[in-house]
Amino acid sequence: MALKYKISGTTMPVVTIELTSGVVVYSESGGMSWMSGNVDMDTNTGGGLGRMFKRAIAGESLFITDYSVPSGTGIVAFASEFPGKIVDLHLTDGESVIVQKDAFMCAEKSVDLDIHLSKRLGAGFFGGEGFVLQRLTGPGDAFLEIDGEIVAYELKAGQVLKVDTGHVAMFEPTVEFNVSMVRGFKNILLGGEGLFLATLRGPGKVWLQTMPLMKLANKVFQYLPRRSGGKGGPSGGMNIDLGSLLGGN
Repeated sequence: MALKYKISGTTMPVVTIELTSGVVVYSESGGMSWMSGNVDMDTNTGGGLGRMFKRAIAGESLFITDYSVPSGTGIVAFASEFPGKIVDLHLTDGESVIVQKDAFMCAEKSVDLDIHLSKRLGAGFFGGEGFVLQRLTGPGDAFLEIDGEIVAYELKAGQVLKVDTGHVAMFEPTVEFNVSMVRGFKNILLGGEGLFLATLRGPGKVWLQTMPLMKLANKVFQYLPRRSGGKGGPSGGMNIDLGSLLGGN
């Protein structure tokens, strides 16, 4: 039976899922935004201590929460936490996709969520988004939140795409993924693109996101007023003494 749902909104979308008897969806603990009064919640380890440990490695919640209704019809909604898109995946039995670790919103209980580690550890440890990823395996429907807009590429066998690690949103398991250091002293020192790039080699489909949350946070931080020895902050911003605001000495 196909899952009934509706994705609403534009820059801050929300997916509302209809629950009937026998239909169970799950999210990481704290992922739910609102639900009808007849929905039951069951917070659990999601597969035992081993799965809890893997989620800890990925920096995710240790627990997951199942949502279901004993009878009748109910709704449960999951809202995006930042500007972007909600992607609905329809996975067949055994079909998998690899996604960035913060993308997962919710899925049917039949969908398996696991971590995915890059085969080449080296630079991956230092590549941020480039090392710890997540694997979703069907059957069932799953929902992801993507930063900004989505751009998809279909890579042919041997075709290579080099991407700033934060822009990699999702790719098929047939795509070879690696994180490597930027070559060239001038590129590292003056390029402004960071130390690492993700290399995606086909065949397979790749989905990129246009506005990584970390880049957005860094951009906003540039304009936040900050205390700087009595001088104005960036762009003439005010100086803020947090201690005085909180009543500190």
